[in-house]
Amino acid sequence: MAKLLSCVLGPRLYKIYRERDSERAPSSVPGTPTSVTNPPSSSWASVFWSISYYSSPFAFFYLYRKGYLSLSKVVPFSHYAGTLLLLLAGVACLRGIGRWTNPQYRQFITILEATHRNRSAENKRQLANYNFDFRSWPVDFHWEEPSSRKESRGGPSRWGVALLRPEPLHRGTADTFLNRVKKLPCQITSYLVAHTLGRRMLYPGSVYLLQKALMPVLLQGQARLVEECNGRRAKLQACDGNEIDTMFVDRRGRAEPQGQKLVICCEGNAGFYEVGCVSTPLEAGYSVLGWNHPGFAGSTGVPFPQNEANAMDVVVQFAIHRLGFQPQDIIIYAWSIGGFTATWAAMSYPDLSAVILDASFDDLVPLALKVMPDSWRGLVTRTVRQHLNLNNAEQLCRYQGPVLLIRRTKDEIITTTVPEDIMSNRGNDLLLKLLQHRYPRVMAEEGLQAVRQWLEASSQLEEASIYSRWEVEEDWCLSVLHSYQAEHGPEFPWSVGEDMSPEGRRQLALFLAQKHLHNFEATHCTPLPAQNFQMPWHL
Repeated sequence: MAKLLSCVLGPRLYKIYRERDSERAPSSVPGTPTSVTNPPSSSWASVFWSISYYSSPFAFFYLYRKGYLSLSKVVPFSHYAGTLLLLLAGVACLRGIGRWTNPQYRQFITILEATHRNRSAENKRQLANYNFDFRSWPVDFHWEEPSSRKESRGGPSRWGVALLRPEPLHRGTADTFLNRVKKLPCQITSYLVAHTLGRRMLYPGSVYLLQKALMPVLLQGQARLVEECNGRRAKLQACDGNEIDTMFVDRRGRAEPQGQKLVICCEGNAGFYEVGCVSTPLEAGYSVLGWNHPGFAGSTGVPFPQNEANAMDVVVQFAIHRLGFQPQDIIIYAWSIGGFTATWAAMSYPDLSAVILDASFDDLVPLALKVMPDSWRGLVTRTVRQHLNLNNAEQLCRYQGPVLLIRRTKDEIITTTVPEDIMSNRGNDLLLKLLQHRYPRVMAEEGLQAVRQWLEASSQLEEASIYSRWEVEEDWCLSVLHSYQAEHGPEFPWSVGEDMSPEGRRQLALFLAQKHLHNFEATHCTPLPAQNFQMPWHL
């Protein structure tokens, strides 16, 4: 009877993978995973529930206007609702009986219960052969697990990790009680916009109906990572209580040296590790750790900046303290909006090896203003700054290590005008802010003008033409940088170029721009080929 109840209340089982041999090479041809068919009634019920949830305010307003919320109308309606609940309970019981008669599901529920009681390596290995509702997956790593976290007072609290806070919109204004009362309506409006329309526009991948439509593709992507790449799935618990879905592919046992490096991938606003940018470093031979944003697929929560940073923090801690990688062997690779968590990790973990930002931007405000009416400018700016502040450039400037920016020359998402206007690509602003912070003397008027001309080039031929026009001598640039580093140390910002001629500053500015930004002739969502995945330049 207990086993029958476990089958009724147990999680949905999607696939059963064949037993994996730890000695098997990851490139071997996979067997076909067993697919477990679930009753369509439960799937449709979840879809109807999601539609009802989002449409409930309009439904209540309609019923109120029609007078259906009076007591005389509610009582008969409650009878219908009770009948519907009984039918759903009957469907759940029938589903449980069907599971109970299935030996594969009974074996799965036995392994799951044993793993919850005893999280031994053998139980986890057996559980990894099943793909099921991730809510029932046991937690593999907790944010407080590292002993250094328990002893440190400067680490994250249960409220979250530290973020850079935006400056007040009106500096110098006295923060009196009267001013707070005047601002209250605007603050309430910004909060409502951010938590309803804004968050879903910024992270469409968190919308349940979209995830439901993508479920077959996500399951296929998980099967590929597990079967072909010998990936290991894990659940991490962040300091805010959110559970983060991760996938780790270990290449340290192979002959290629890049397998000793770990690439942590940060996906876009509708990207999932199952079908996202993890494929690029995988094809390049690196060890890879992918994770899903809060509210995406198996991860819980909602993707606000604080939750995003909390998730990134536990992912980095998991890579260091559980997977055994040193910070010097970890590379952060981000695509699009994933640049926020990547730059936060670079700012918070300065010993990380390198940061690669593909099709990312400097700040969210210009991109948000692009898609909203001009009359909403004040509301949009206030909402972004207070609730959705993705300040990538500000965070990246706090990082001292190597950085590579990849600019899509036909990007239609992070341009503020049209894709053909390459100078409206916000990746340009990200590069300029980084160089102006690190080399302020070089990026004076002459250097800034030369880099802007170089950024206007949309092809390699135009880039080479500008490069040769200013007669950039790379050997001279390297000798200047090496001499300054040897005398003053590697910490930015540098005062190199202070006593340099305008021609020298132009040469050095172009040299640094070319080393920090590579062009990729493609649109925003085109997968980055493995040959374009290169390590950033450093002295």
